[in-house]
Amino acid sequence: MAHTTLKTSYSALADRLNRFPQGAPPSDLLFKILSMLFSEEEAGLVSLMPIKPFTAKKASRIWKKNLTETQNILDELAGRAILVDIEQNGETVYALPPPMAGFFEFSLMRVRDDIDQKILSELFYQYMNVEEDFIRELFTRGETQLGRTFVHEPVLSDENALHVLDYERASEVIETASHIGVGRCYCRHKMEHVGRACSAPQDICMTFNITAASLTKHGAARAVDKQECHDLLQQAYEHNLVQFGENVREQVNFICNCCGCCCEAMIAARRFAILNPVHTTNFIPVIDEENCNGCSKCVNVCPVEAMSLVSANNPHKPRMKVARLNDELCLGCGVCVRSCNKDSLSLESRPKRVLTPLNGTHRAVVMAIERGKLQNLIFDNQALWSHRAMAGVLGVILKLPPIKQLMASEQLKSRYLETLINYTEH
Repeated sequence: MAHTTLKTSYSALADRLNRFPQGAPPSDLLFKILSMLFSEEEAGLVSLMPIKPFTAKKASRIWKKNLTETQNILDELAGRAILVDIEQNGETVYALPPPMAGFFEFSLMRVRDDIDQKILSELFYQYMNVEEDFIRELFTRGETQLGRTFVHEPVLSDENALHVLDYERASEVIETASHIGVGRCYCRHKMEHVGRACSAPQDICMTFNITAASLTKHGAARAVDKQECHDLLQQAYEHNLVQFGENVREQVNFICNCCGCCCEAMIAARRFAILNPVHTTNFIPVIDEENCNGCSKCVNVCPVEAMSLVSANNPHKPRMKVARLNDELCLGCGVCVRSCNKDSLSLESRPKRVLTPLNGTHRAVVMAIERGKLQNLIFDNQALWSHRAMAGVLGVILKLPPIKQLMASEQLKSRYLETLINYTEH
């Protein structure tokens, strides 16, 4: 009976996690991971929580516990970076982040002794790097993805600079952030425990704004000022790491500095390249074959194996090679340009601009529509959304292209939504 109860608690939590646009497919490995991060009681309680941020008073009503006990549980979970706590209008509200980018990473963003991080890392490795269901679900469903690539700023030419927008620069995210936190790279920390880590720096994972405020408050990340964060970004450039961050234009909450060998996003970009699991920059490298000497430096640094060497077809030098780009794989990060000492590589603008959601609500709504989960955002059984929150979601829907509005309407089977859409079109 105890085993059945345990399984039920973690199954309920898995069901709750899968109300997010990006979920976590249930499996025995997932239940083992959750059992390391949550007690049985915590799993049952958190499974009852809404997607929308909630107060301690609301949790108290849902859990049927007194406010003091509820507050203690919420603060304990926030202290372990399971929940994110946010100050809103002088009141603390709590939210359960998705597994990724979220509490999976937060569990390894620091060295801690309250959980066995080696065992947890081995479970993560099996769940994400051996089994494919989770990574496939996270990175390949729908057209709109969780993360995007930032351009490697040191290689931008004066011409490039005219075309790059502020939100496409990691340096601008740093400059405009209200809070900045730095923690250990989840991916390389995990790989260290399974004996597969590379030598790239680990203490370089950046969080910003409300996420950074919560993580630094509880010691899951270290608070840094803008100058130190710029210095770390420069360190990332020098190690040819790719900046992979939240796929929004405003209030970016994370930027990871990724290597090709350890990082989930780069591995997914290679494994599922045809499905475009990571949004590219608005640039793409161009090869000057006249100057290229086939040294292979660009091939070695490309995190997604978009660069290769092919024959130069030079009858006088039959063994000569030149670089060749597979533009369907290329992220447009520009790391290859930095590595070239023959000036054979440069960046140019892509023919079609990549669209980036405005903010987290915009991205969540579009992702939910594409993944058939919009009803989870709007009809959250555990919470009555305020008119303002509902208006925010519907406002996003009404600004979407007609085809996505139709998808939203079909998912909800909502006459109210159809009326709103028709009203805005006439």
